[in-house]
Amino acid sequence: MTAVEAQARETRLFPPGFVWGVATSAYQIEGAAGADGRGPSIWDAFARVPGAVAAGESGDEACDHYHRWPEDLELMAGLGVGAYRFSVAWPRVFPDGGGRVNQRGLDFYRRLVDALNERGITPFATLYHWDLPQALEERGGWRVRETAERFAEYAATVHGALDGVPHWITLNEPYCSSITGYAEGRHAPGAREGHGALAAAHHLLVGHGLALARLRENARPGEQVGVTLNMSPAVPASPSPEDAAAARRMDLMVNRQFTEPLLGAAYPGDMAQVYGEISDFSFRRDGDLALISAPLDFLGVNYYYPIHAAAAPYEQPDPALRSAFDIGVRTVAPDGPPVSGLGWRVEPRGLYDTLTGLATRYRGLPPVFITENGYGDDGALDDTGRVAYLRDHLAATAAALDAGVDVRGYFCWSLLDNFEWARGYAARFGLVHVDYATQARTPKASYHWYREAIAERM
Repeated sequence: MTAVEAQARETRLFPPGFVWGVATSAYQIEGAAGADGRGPSIWDAFARVPGAVAAGESGDEACDHYHRWPEDLELMAGLGVGAYRFSVAWPRVFPDGGGRVNQRGLDFYRRLVDALNERGITPFATLYHWDLPQALEERGGWRVRETAERFAEYAATVHGALDGVPHWITLNEPYCSSITGYAEGRHAPGAREGHGALAAAHHLLVGHGLALARLRENARPGEQVGVTLNMSPAVPASPSPEDAAAARRMDLMVNRQFTEPLLGAAYPGDMAQVYGEISDFSFRRDGDLALISAPLDFLGVNYYYPIHAAAAPYEQPDPALRSAFDIGVRTVAPDGPPVSGLGWRVEPRGLYDTLTGLATRYRGLPPVFITENGYGDDGALDDTGRVAYLRDHLAATAAALDAGVDVRGYFCWSLLDNFEWARGYAARFGLVHVDYATQARTPKASYHWYREAIAERM
């Protein structure tokens, strides 16, 4: 992309006040799974299913951030970031999903937030990053509206306790929580459902709307509330009409079933066409769209790669047995773009297209933060691939700014190597290497590069 390449040669690409940060999530780094009254989450249960996670690993210990957080905050301070996006573990606060509050869990996050503010690092708190209390899953999980209601109560409790957080994110990547978890079965809770997965997607958005309303009822001056979506442009693998239709279905599943209700106050017009054989959408209620589409203070966008989509037969011909992930599409790997250490295509243009596409599709798009963007590999300290990835994606962000998109900040995923969900510990995204046997932290080349980039471009 000519504009991106031109921007990459510039020294100062970003406006004053642009937020530079790093991101993590609770289950991926905290460890201490049984400490201080924390209850089990769906990921604790899923990780114990044989074959669910690579090498049978879990987040039981992870990076032991629960005990080593002061060291990790010093790494952030040394990096020069102005913000830290973390998540609160719902089962640390409500071990059973609701009812009794676990004060020791809340106190941990109070200490963390206070220490961040003392160091001049602005907290961005994510209320849900996939670790649903197992007790709620046993009552239906996100398939049922009760979970959305419990989420709003949990959100209000955490908000009331953490008065040093100016930026709140209700959900992280509801696509992964619903489709990857309840349809594809690759993430917790490991279900392969049709109607149930679509209900989960809807109830996550309802939960967002309910939580947003509760936080605004008791908002402090200057507070902002948003939601984070993982977004991937869906690109036809060929010029054929069949592949174009497949890309449209992929765009619906990954992107539009979330962006349309949140930003457009409507359900996508092709939902019934794509999913009408597996769901009657009876989980929708009058008033849901108004709740879900309440104005956002900001939108978080997580971007890693675009999806190249080709038409394919349904895996399950019988609609009664078909999951919501089975939409007659297969992904293909195009020739040309380099790949990360995980085999993911590196295409910075996809981030530019995502940002400009949102601004074009949704008038009145709220300010955007890139809340995750990162590169997975085997953990080498001389991580030149990550440096190139960050450089080129920051250039794509700068090009989107130049095109008129109101991008307010960028959070690198991730500060630390961590438990990478179903991939276990083999996949490493950190600016800082973690030796899991000793918990020693060692900054990589990308840590030093990012520190210099922040110093030059703030």
